[in-house]
Amino acid sequence: QSGETADTLAALKHAQALGMEQTLTICNVATSAMVRECKLAYVTRAGVEIGVASTKAFTTQLAGLFLLTLALAQSKGKLSEAKEQEYLTAMRHLPVALQSVLALEPQVVSWAENFAKHQNALFLGRGMHYPIALEGALKLKEIAYIHAEGYAAGEMKHGPIALIDPSFPTFALALDDALLPKVKSNMVEVQARQGKVIALTNKGVELDAEDRWEIPALPAPLSAFVALPALQLFSYETADYLGKDVDQPRNLAKSVTVE
Repeated sequence: QSGETADTLAALKHAQALGMEQTLTICNVATSAMVRECKLAYVTRAGVEIGVASTKAFTTQLAGLFLLTLALAQSKGKLSEAKEQEYLTAMRHLPVALQSVLALEPQVVSWAENFAKHQNALFLGRGMHYPIALEGALKLKEIAYIHAEGYAAGEMKHGPIALIDPSFPTFALALDDALLPKVKSNMVEVQARQGKVIALTNKGVELDAEDRWEIPALPAPLSAFVALPALQLFSYETADYLGKDVDQPRNLAKSVTVE
């Protein structure tokens, strides 16, 4: 995102030293070292992001990677033009979908105030929503200073389930896809141990949760584009309620320029 991270630049130089000449960076800063060092640059143009805990730069990177994937898939004959257009049309509707997520802010504020007394949280996701669970937990740690753990829902019985009790809430990414029945099973496991579940889900999905947050249903993998800002918004409101500085969290640096 910054184009100045030391470890990433070191990896680039290592690849170049091995004779790998074709290099492409996806970066938010057009004047960065990473852009200068690479032959090709895909600048995401998210605008200057003051906050250490990246939100818009993260989301635009996802968009850039998705568009790059579409282009590569079509060039290799793996994606029809009609399917590509379907994805692009869905992407053009993302701003409207995001507005509906942000419109729930008053409800999110209420949840954040109730949640702020907790010191731990578990984020569960399956398949492509597992990385989103990781990001949700990361944001809560970074700006609200609440210990949170992102976990692959299918692995929860190998550790996190031992921690579940009434004071240890669980965020479940229970979106309407093929893995939903398995996520529901994980939620039942949590509730059987008196754990509270906050479900990020879609309208019309039948599930039992103490709190449910309904976001627009989008075809995979575009569902990540609304699930991610929803979790980031929750972390923001929790941190704000606790009086934390969301733009300058303690101990964090915007660019890690040393190894």
